[in-house]
Amino acid sequence: MMNSLGGTEKMATIFFCIMLFLATSVSSESLQIGYYKSSCPSAEMIVRKALNKAVSKNPGLAAGLIRMHFNDRFVRGCDASILLDSKFRTPPEKKNPANNPSLRGFQLIDEAKAEIEAQCP
Repeated sequence: MMNSLGGTEKMATIFFCIMLFLATSVSSESLQIGYYKSSCPSAEMIVRKALNKAVSKNPGLAAGLIRMHFNDRFVRGCDASILLDSKFRTPPEKKNPANNPSLRGFQLIDEAKAEIEAQCP
């Protein structure tokens, strides 16, 4: 018998699928399922596990991640500047009062990134 997913896990899985759909439907050179298959076969699983773990602890994080995803989207793509840390005296965009504290999930992204870098150097 298959184990059924709990409500939080279902929500995280649905969120992950929506994010993949949005990422693949926005631009002509977009990501797709299996994009990292040759360079890092476990990348998608690492992100999925990190997302499920974080959202199961804090279901409201799913909404925060969607907010982050659409924060700096433009007609022709996204520069992902919200994820950059500043190395100069200028505070990074994620610390801007207009974005803080409504943007959440930076720690989740950093954890997934660190795990991917550890498994796929």
